[in-house]
Order: sequence, then C-alpha cells, then structure tokens
Amino acid sequence: MPAHNHYMQRAIAIAKQASGQVTPNPLVGCVVVNNNKIVGEGYHQVYGQAHAEVNALSDAGSKAKGSTIYVTLEPCSHQGQTPPCTSAIISAGVTRVVYAVADPNPQACGGAALLREHGIETIQGIEAHAAQHLARFFLHHVKNNTPYVIAKYASSMDGKIACHTGDSQWITGALARQRSHELRQSVDGILVGAQTVIDDNPSLTVRLPETTLPQQSLRNPIRFVLDSSGRVPLNSALFQTNDAATTQVLTTERMPADHMQRLQDQGVRVAQIELDTNTQRVSVPAMLNTLGKQGVQSLMVEGGQAVLGALMDEKAINETWAFFAPKFIGGATAPGPIGGNGIDAMPQAASLCNVVHEQLGDDWLIRGDMQYMRGVA
Repeated sequence: MPAHNHYMQRAIAIAKQASGQVTPNPLVGCVVVNNNKIVGEGYHQVYGQAHAEVNALSDAGSKAKGSTIYVTLEPCSHQGQTPPCTSAIISAGVTRVVYAVADPNPQACGGAALLREHGIETIQGIEAHAAQHLARFFLHHVKNNTPYVIAKYASSMDGKIACHTGDSQWITGALARQRSHELRQSVDGILVGAQTVIDDNPSLTVRLPETTLPQQSLRNPIRFVLDSSGRVPLNSALFQTNDAATTQVLTTERMPADHMQRLQDQGVRVAQIELDTNTQRVSVPAMLNTLGKQGVQSLMVEGGQAVLGALMDEKAINETWAFFAPKFIGGATAPGPIGGNGIDAMPQAASLCNVVHEQLGDDWLIRGDMQYMRGVA
C-alpha cells in the first residue's frame, strides 16, 4: 500500500499543472509504473485534447506493457472529445489499474468494469480524499448541477476588511495577492456584489507573473455581478469590452428595462434571476441553479459583506480562503467580511475542516472546507 500511495500522490501532483485549463473536465494525472519504476507520466493538459492516461502511456511507450498505471480518476469508457481511455489502456498491455475516485459522470463511468472484463486488475480508493479535492469542482457539479463555491476575503487581525472610510487598498501584501490570483485562475467564475463594484471599481482579471504561469495559459474567469436593481454605473471597469474577461450581470425584475438594454448594448450579458421577496435581492439558490445550468462548475466569491452573508445564510459556501494580515484597523463601523442574518447561538456556528495554513510573507492564509451544523435549533 505505501507504494500505491506514493505513485498516486505523484499522479495528483502532476495533475495540478493544468489548473484552469481543462474545465469542464476534471484535473486528472496518471503515472505508469513497471518493475517498481516510473516509466511514464502524463496529465490532462487542455480540454478537448488527450486525457491523462493517453499522455502517460505515450510517454511510457513499449514499457507500458505489463505495467501498473495510477490515475486519479476512473478511466473513461466513452467516446467524447477524445477516444475512450480504456481502449488505450487495453491496447498498451497494462495489467493493473489503480485509481483513486470513481467517475460519477453517467456518460463516462463504468471504465473499471470494462477493464476487468479484459482481464485487467483494478484497485479503487488509493489517496481518495486528496483526489476528491483535486476534482472537487467537477464532482460537485456532476452531483448537484450547481457551482462549487469558494469564499475569499482578506482581513486584518481584528476582523476588518476595510477602514470605516471604505479604504481597503491593501490589507495584505504582494504574496497573498498573488495567491489570490492563482485561485482566480483556477475557477470558472468570480462573483461580487453591486456595492463592491461601486466602491472599488475592480477589473477582476487574473494578474500573475510569467514565472508563475505563462501568459498564454492565463484564463480569466467569467465575472458575475449581483445587481438586483441596476445600481452599478454603466462606465464601471467590469463593463468595458476591451479587456480579456467577459461579464454577466445577475439581476431581478427590479432592474429598469432601459438600464438592462444599455448593458446589453455594451456587450454585457444580463440574466434575470428569481427575486427573494424577503431580501428584495437575487435569490441565492436560484442564482446557483442558473450558473450550474450554464456549466459553471466553480465560483469564487470576493464579496462584499452582504453577498458573503447571503451565501453563508443559505449554507451555500463549500470552501473558504481567509487571508489575514498582521494589522489592526479598529472602528466600530469598519466592516467585517461576512454580513447576513448570522446565527443565534454558538452551537449553530459553521466551521472549517481539513484546514490548511500557508504563510505568505507576513500574512497567513487559512483555508478549508465549510462544515455546517444543519438542523441545530
């Protein structure tokens, strides 16, 4: 088993190189091992091109015969943008396939059973937790048809995201901001509220040094703006058509028809979402269903306070990235990161599990999976 884990960990590591490049497919890595030596490696690099198994077997060449391959997701057995991976595995003479996670996609699952029919041994579940995290956007979307939601914010040590004047540039340092842009690069969409656009006029594009990621590989997520009543100015940076990203406004029947038409005339897509009659804002569940139907598998939410609060109240945040700077802002009216209705008692508090800590210069990133106390009175 330790050897199995070692090779699967390598497959997971190489799969991460394609972050942001393969959606709507998952990140997948593969390692070919023969006589206790790695003889081939590969990962799914670009959507529509060869899958991880095919690239790894090509790298191994004739050494793939009689080998064991380690792949992070069950090999597919269907003809999609590329031929079935099971066919390549069978043709290469592989004798054993070790995979971490079963493929839940009804169109692609069943690869392991087909391999067994051809006399190839299969083993499932090695490094399953790490592989599930690797493919979490894909797995969540297949199961729920809604995007996997990541809340991201930067805060001072006393829990403030801006001064009482609204100034927030910059709470964290350059390394923390770079890490945030790496997350942007990996997701399908980025969401902000109307007030954030009004206050900060952000561009919400990916900006990374070439040493981190080649510029030709940069992928800007779709920029989603929650604007229930048409408050965001038409000249906002997000609505400029000469940058590298696209923008969609998520609104309700409260937006004036002429404002909607002007946005559309500027090339901005507008989606009218069901109105939450209690808040008079976009319904969070309806919004997530709309984005899921559009094929958005992952959504990074950068605020503001009201947006993160609405998602928290709906228990819709799957993962949180909280950046903390060693600074104190103070001020009773200075905003914190999360608004909404909140909870009535501490037993109802959500918490992070599978927590990871990263030091980024003088700042810290604490990230983890959201765990909600459902049904607690």
